[in-house]
Amino acid sequence: MGIQVEVVAGYPVDDEMERVLGLAEAVDEPVTVTFMWEGRDEAERAVLVPAATLALWEHWAPAAYRTSDAGQGNRAEPAGPELSHPEEYGPFTLFRRRVGGRTAVARGGVVVAELLDPGEAHWLQEQARNVRQGFMDPKQKAAFEDFLARQEVLEEQ
Repeated sequence: MGIQVEVVAGYPVDDEMERVLGLAEAVDEPVTVTFMWEGRDEAERAVLVPAATLALWEHWAPAAYRTSDAGQGNRAEPAGPELSHPEEYGPFTLFRRRVGGRTAVARGGVVVAELLDPGEAHWLQEQARNVRQGFMDPKQKAAFEDFLARQEVLEEQ
């Protein structure tokens, strides 16, 4: 990820979901969101990935993420079965999937982003990068690996 954006959202106070979704669209990069759900003791972390970015990751990732690994982070598990009713936040509608834990985010009937478990988002990004590097010629691949190493140094600072 080029830009590292983290947001905390008190949910659903003062149209914060609309603000977070708008931010993800504006930066056109994945945004890590910490949701402070009303009535829950633990926060839920998710990564809001723009639809085009997710499509690119899924194109290059060689296999599906094992959903049994999803939710092992600090994701709060619901007490009972979740309702599948869409939730409206300004111009956005959230569709939580019962299988896999993803939530599709639509505006005007078009999916613009998805909320993913942070582990799944990281896995997809890494798999896509690794497979994509396999298609580079050796000189290009070495330059790209050097670039990634410099990025990691910058992120640590």
